[in-house]
Amino acid sequence: MTDEQRFGLSTDSMRALAARFEPPGGCRLKIGIFVCPGFIPMDIIGAQSVFGIVGAEIHLIWKRIELVEGFPAYPTMPTTRFEDCPDDLDALVVGMIPPEMMADPEVIDFFVTQGRNAKNIIATCSGTLVIGAAGLLRGRRATSNANVVAYLSDLGAIPVKGSDVVVDGNIYTSGPATGSFDASLILLGHLLGEEVAKLAELTLEYDPRPPFKTGTPELAGPELAERAHLAMLDVNTAYHRAAVTGYRRQTSA
Repeated sequence: MTDEQRFGLSTDSMRALAARFEPPGGCRLKIGIFVCPGFIPMDIIGAQSVFGIVGAEIHLIWKRIELVEGFPAYPTMPTTRFEDCPDDLDALVVGMIPPEMMADPEVIDFFVTQGRNAKNIIATCSGTLVIGAAGLLRGRRATSNANVVAYLSDLGAIPVKGSDVVVDGNIYTSGPATGSFDASLILLGHLLGEEVAKLAELTLEYDPRPPFKTGTPELAGPELAERAHLAMLDVNTAYHRAAVTGYRRQTSA
């Protein structure tokens, strides 16, 4: 696989589009996006879209170069193995992944190493628990989805409720779905300037308009919020257990 194929630049039209957003001096951003069996595409697609539109070098990172199935039904081919991950990423991105993946010491060890090497980190939804398990949130303000944000204190973090992006130093955390777009646009503005970020937002026509306006527990009301909480309770409990186990392994090392 050539670099052009790996980075989605194998056609003249896409190369020309990316060139229009290329930063001064032709220095392309280098972005690592973590994928694995059962990863949730909506939590990383914002980063892939925002940084992709400016022609970033995007690495889809997993243990092996083998097809992984995002949930639900989103076949994805990683492009970069753990051992080949660049040490100078402009951003390392992670979204919600299954508890079984979070409980894998090899996965957490990857985030321990690359989370410290990367210039910035974007963690969306339960991806915040992943970097927390790696010990990267000690003493940091951070958020996640509404049902797990309270778990962050068990990982040494300072939990922040609400759906806004929380920026603490070089770590950008957010709730699910649109949070990936929000955090990526904010970071893009920091890296390449506000005008570039504004142009990317407009090019993507990013302007969320939820039809039912039930996207937070407060908006949804107590009955619907409780139904959503119960639907995710078992998996969120498993996330909590895996994250705390990983975190304790780091703090006792």
